[in-house]
Amino acid sequence: MAQKYTLSGYISDSTSGEQLLGASVYISELKDGTASNLYGFYSITLPAGKYNVVYSYVGYKSKQLTINLSENTSLNMELGSVNVLNEVEITAERSNQIQEKTQMSTISISMDKVKTLPSFMGEQDVIKTLQLLPGVQSGGEGGSGLYVRGGGPDQNLILLDGVPVYNASHLFGFFSVFNADAINSVELMKGGFPARYGGRLSSVLDIRMKEGNLNEFHGEGSIGIISSKLSLEGPIIKGKTSFIVSGRRTYIDILSRPLIKAAAQQQGGSDVVAGYYFYDLNGKINHKFSDRSRLFLSAYTGDDKFYADIKEEYELDGKPNEDHVEADLTWGNKIAALRWNYMISPKLFSNATLTYSRYKFSTDAGYTQKTTNDQGDAVENSFLQTFYSGIDDITAKVDFDYMPSPNHFIKFGVGDIYHTFSPGASQTRLDFDEFELDSTIKSNTIYAHEAYAYIEDDFKIGHRLKINAGLYATAFNPKDTTFYSVQPRIAARFLIGQKASIKASYAEMMQPLHLLTNPTIGLPTDLWLPATTKVPVEYSRQIAVGFAQTIAEDYELSIEGYYKTMDNLIEYKDGQSFQVQDESWEEKVELGRGWSYGMELFFEKKVGKVSGWIGYTLSWTERQFDKINFGEVFPYKYDRRHDISFVLTYKPNEDWDIGVVWVYGTGNAYTLGLERYWQYTTQIHEFEGEIWLPEIEHVESRNNFRAPAYHRLDLGLNMHKETRWGQRTWSLGLYNAYSRQNPFYIYWGYSDGLISGNSNRELKQVALFPVIPSISYSFKF
Repeated sequence: MAQKYTLSGYISDSTSGEQLLGASVYISELKDGTASNLYGFYSITLPAGKYNVVYSYVGYKSKQLTINLSENTSLNMELGSVNVLNEVEITAERSNQIQEKTQMSTISISMDKVKTLPSFMGEQDVIKTLQLLPGVQSGGEGGSGLYVRGGGPDQNLILLDGVPVYNASHLFGFFSVFNADAINSVELMKGGFPARYGGRLSSVLDIRMKEGNLNEFHGEGSIGIISSKLSLEGPIIKGKTSFIVSGRRTYIDILSRPLIKAAAQQQGGSDVVAGYYFYDLNGKINHKFSDRSRLFLSAYTGDDKFYADIKEEYELDGKPNEDHVEADLTWGNKIAALRWNYMISPKLFSNATLTYSRYKFSTDAGYTQKTTNDQGDAVENSFLQTFYSGIDDITAKVDFDYMPSPNHFIKFGVGDIYHTFSPGASQTRLDFDEFELDSTIKSNTIYAHEAYAYIEDDFKIGHRLKINAGLYATAFNPKDTTFYSVQPRIAARFLIGQKASIKASYAEMMQPLHLLTNPTIGLPTDLWLPATTKVPVEYSRQIAVGFAQTIAEDYELSIEGYYKTMDNLIEYKDGQSFQVQDESWEEKVELGRGWSYGMELFFEKKVGKVSGWIGYTLSWTERQFDKINFGEVFPYKYDRRHDISFVLTYKPNEDWDIGVVWVYGTGNAYTLGLERYWQYTTQIHEFEGEIWLPEIEHVESRNNFRAPAYHRLDLGLNMHKETRWGQRTWSLGLYNAYSRQNPFYIYWGYSDGLISGNSNRELKQVALFPVIPSISYSFKF
């Protein structure tokens, strides 16, 4: 038997030094190869001999080297990007193609695509792009939520540099917290989850920040209708240490404040200061100790804030009075990660990480009245109410990649998450005349450990069969309870010829956290809470089968069918909300189950002058709660039978490109009463001269009505120009180009002004967005 040796190293961008994740290393003689891991590291062990090795990555020019492997060899490879119009240069090697991959239900999105597509109000948004994929929904007009294969937004594990992000929304859900200029890669997994991921039921969204240019100083930014952003990156020590910092802030409050103030003074003389803004700031430092050891420190902070300060001075009974109202609503995330990569041996790579994640939500509302009593003394009355909730995580983990041969890629690791839950604290202070009240109602802070370990192996059996099998084991112990779970994961592909394969996967997922969602308001008042003996952990099982094929090198086709069950889902009981603090949250919710099944089609062209995709989803999503809807099955609010997306970009030359997006979806489900009945009562009411009795609305079942279909066309044009200092781009866009009045809210109205009976009722809707033009200016240097 021939002696075996290992070829290993890092694959990176030749200009910036940025590591290339998932780059292909292909051995021509063996028609086999491997790929770089999440940190750009690759390793392949082969018998001694001479080999032609091809390094490739989509969007980069391939390199081919002849290597005489007679000892363990470390070889770092730099690839240069190429003109994306040249399709021949960037055709991926066979090991990068969709039919070769074991993983299914997974899609990667390039940041170039995100920046090319038309965007809402000119804000390039990763989440909005992901919503165009089959199996993914936004939940509502303009929203930045992700509803994946029938799951809720809390069932998505959203990772930024490996750190969980608990709330990914800005502007009440219309934008996400992810600044496109700071992101390197985006990967969404909807099923067939590898064993290294755990803690959520429906999806994993793995977002990696840029590391910063090791060789040159560069910057980019943009000025838009509602916000501006700026990113700077470059070497601290050339070739060894780099940084990147990226910031974004809206100026809605600055633009609207004078208008609000002028309108208030014109109406009644009040002095009003009010507004809303959000900001986010990303930063990262990357230091290379050697080819074996690297250190990364990354951080993110971002907040949304709505505020109002209203003062009104007036005279009452000849005495001066002043009313003062102050209110604000704040929510946001803070995360940080310290990561150390170390190559223990050419076959074994380690990654040790320490992370922190925090999400908070708070409201403050106060009223102060200053007046003068009959004795001429100044009197001040005041009222203040506050509410706070949040979750804090500290995580320590270590992960290993072990590559003993081309037929095995083993990953294993352990970790522990220390959760601190603050389910809600409400304080009321009242000082009125001689009456004083200071009341604090607080849910106890809950601490919990979530320890886990995993192992998985991506291995081959012969030439055609490849399997990824693994186990994820976890123990979650809030208070005096411990939940144990061992979750098997398996995915397989079987090649049919050279260009096609069939795939199948099965995954069990456990979620120890609940998101208590208030369905009646559009504010981020959702509370993160731990599983308890009364409200146990959520659990899902998902099976999927599919077909994948590469057509003529440039086109990829995948068709998947899936079936998923979900247990221990929660919803508020009727009449309950986050503001009711007189009982435990466990008493406010009902437990139920859900299931989702369907078929997804994805046809994509990744490169060339014309690129884009067509996605289609056919799906069913249902829920059942013993004490909701009389225990009967009902459709989930975001059950959508048909969902279509058409995404196209056209780049005839380097000076301009066009983006087109068209989406269609079955309308969301609503609960509407079918009839109104007279209510027997001695109390009568008068309305506009008509005498009427209160009525009762008969609701037959939950989510019994289907809104009209949703569809929308977006157009975008980017005009680029090279300058002596870099590049500038003007971007023009039309959101909802044909101004479709898509329903945001459906309700019963009255056609003749009378509010009784059934004959004059008619369904009405509120549409949120007509056609919205946008313009932005961006630059690179």
